[in-house]
Amino acid sequence: QRRSLAPSQLAKRKAGDEEEEEERHLPTTRKRQKPVSETESGECYRSPFRKPLAQLTNRPHCLDSSQHEAFIRSILSKPFKVPIPNYKGPLGLRALGIKRAGLRSPLHDPFEEGALVLYEPPLLSAHDQLKIDKDKAPVHVVVDPVLSRVLRPHQREGVKFLWDCVTSRRIPGSHGCIMADEMGLGKTLQCITLMWTLLRQSPDCKPEIEKAMVVSPSSLVRNWYNEVEKWLGGRIQPLAIDGGSKEEIDRKLVGFMNQRGLRVPSPILIISYETFRLHAEALQKGSVGLVICDEGHRLKNSENQTYQALNSLNTPRRVLISGTPIQNDLLEYFSLVHFVNSGILGTAQEFKRHFEIPILKGRDADASEAERHKGEERLKELISIVNRCLIRRTSDILSKYLPVKIEQVVCCRLTPLQAELYKNFLKQAKPVEELKEGKISVSSLSSITSLKKLCNHPALIHDKCVEEEEGFMGALDLFPAGYSTKSVEPQLSGKMLVLDYILAVTKSTSNDKVVLVSNYTQTLDLFEKLCRNRRYLYVRLDGTMSIKKRAKIVERFNSASSPEFIFMLSSKAGGCGLNLIGANRLVMFDPDWNPANDEQAMARVWRDGQKKTCYIYRLLSTGTIEEKIFQRQTHKKALSSCVVDEEQDVERHFSLGELKELFTLNETTTSDTHDKIKCRRCVNGHQVRPPPEGSDCTSDLSQWNHCADKRGLQDSVLKAAWDAAVTFTFHHHSHEEQRGIP
Repeated sequence: QRRSLAPSQLAKRKAGDEEEEEERHLPTTRKRQKPVSETESGECYRSPFRKPLAQLTNRPHCLDSSQHEAFIRSILSKPFKVPIPNYKGPLGLRALGIKRAGLRSPLHDPFEEGALVLYEPPLLSAHDQLKIDKDKAPVHVVVDPVLSRVLRPHQREGVKFLWDCVTSRRIPGSHGCIMADEMGLGKTLQCITLMWTLLRQSPDCKPEIEKAMVVSPSSLVRNWYNEVEKWLGGRIQPLAIDGGSKEEIDRKLVGFMNQRGLRVPSPILIISYETFRLHAEALQKGSVGLVICDEGHRLKNSENQTYQALNSLNTPRRVLISGTPIQNDLLEYFSLVHFVNSGILGTAQEFKRHFEIPILKGRDADASEAERHKGEERLKELISIVNRCLIRRTSDILSKYLPVKIEQVVCCRLTPLQAELYKNFLKQAKPVEELKEGKISVSSLSSITSLKKLCNHPALIHDKCVEEEEGFMGALDLFPAGYSTKSVEPQLSGKMLVLDYILAVTKSTSNDKVVLVSNYTQTLDLFEKLCRNRRYLYVRLDGTMSIKKRAKIVERFNSASSPEFIFMLSSKAGGCGLNLIGANRLVMFDPDWNPANDEQAMARVWRDGQKKTCYIYRLLSTGTIEEKIFQRQTHKKALSSCVVDEEQDVERHFSLGELKELFTLNETTTSDTHDKIKCRRCVNGHQVRPPPEGSDCTSDLSQWNHCADKRGLQDSVLKAAWDAAVTFTFHHHSHEEQRGIP
């Protein structure tokens, strides 16, 4: 028989052989005993490491009933408590199927330190508390501590204002408001806080709304989604519509509108104005508790399709966000206010009769004293009504939280080629002669565009010179021999030359990033050529870029590890709402008729999260139409007057003399704007003394509070550019000065 040779088997066989050997040597009279098992012996194997169990000998004493009851009561007097500090939830207080007794409680503790209480129920006497229905008693509305801890004081005030408006507590029967804070004050965070509060609680101890909708420019859809994720984490899942086929988008929108109940899966819809307009039919089949319109100044015209589509949406609560509200254009003002609170100013005809006509008559230069007095009264009445549903704070608040911002207007002389082309155009096109009775013609508007492009770079009007269009006959001969638009030549444009110096000095002396902003995509094309020549890494955002790609390049550019040096931005496509804190220098290459557009674009870098000193450069061509546009901007801002945002509207705000002045060229000045303000600080173009105490540079352009030659410059980049023999004039506006820092 074959046997195993494994060591374990050999050891067993050896032990067995030894036992057999012992048995053979035992006396024969003794029988072999059968092994006794543990079960038969009644004893279990006891480990030497285990202590033996002691038998209980103490028996319970017989207690009388009173002692027993007292013993049980002592046990029950300490009910189960959830082992979480300060826990006040319902566990242990209610059983399955049994209605909870007692007053209703708020979702968050209103007495916690730092709690933001939006609603506090009225105090009741002891007698009223006995009579009140406990199931209908109102409760506190308290902002989620996750959000209230990060809200700044002005933001807490803003959230309270928004909540009061949309719950009809400020204006009975009206549920809308306008959030008109300036750029960078956290309007998005305030609105997210409002949405989250309304979706989760109300004085009735249930959600105020089921669904909310955010309508924004296409470039901000992904930004809104990211902001909701940032501040609320995984507490909510928004639905962002940023692309897809018509059928796919319709399916998502129908699914959103069909959601019902207290806990819908995706209670927030984020959609662009364009997508909303195209799919308005699907969104109008149901109701939405709250709609927020970002960059709401798009709705200033009540006749456009977007306004009408949004106005037909079935929602009582409307919030309009605009960092640049229209201030005194009464028709636009009426459209915005009417959208959020329909009827608060009456119908359009009633508004025109009661407010617009008296106010405009009162502002007329030939108005009588009675008309002027009546106009002022009606204006005060209008402001008092609108201010009940409008909140506005300025960016001065940010100076407490953000680094210094230095804004500088750089007036650059035209190059000889630009000056000759400019004068040649004025002689040939004769735009002044086209003006009839103060009205501006189509050809005059075309002339404005041509002059603005010429100020940027002669390459932008080269095609018109080749085709010998009106105003450019024979102009091709003025260009250098062999000139080609395929390559950029900075030396042919005063502003492009300055920009080239600024970029070169910034790149060689710091690790700062730069945002370049222009109104024309043709100018962005020139920027690209310049960057390729200088081997600068760059990204570009204009109207041709998809929504998804916009969000990705912004996120990448803001990363500290990204190698891109320049961000090119079309002010028409992405000037609103973008957060470009990865850069701290911004160049506004050309001015816009609407100061709001320029303000929006320039606020891209000086925002929450910025860690560096910000430099804003506004480039203007000296003595040209660009200075006239800038002067008009400043004048309108100083007077808080109406804002022009389309060139077709120029004639509404310019007299015939002012229109004629647009088409002039002043070659003898260092800065036409500086001449007009009659600056008291400067003698022969040099700042020699501060202004008299209690006064500033006299004129409507008084915000020009610091004029400087080379000795007055505080920016090393511009000093280096000056050393490169370029002539400048500067407007210096620093938030460091506002805080009293020397």
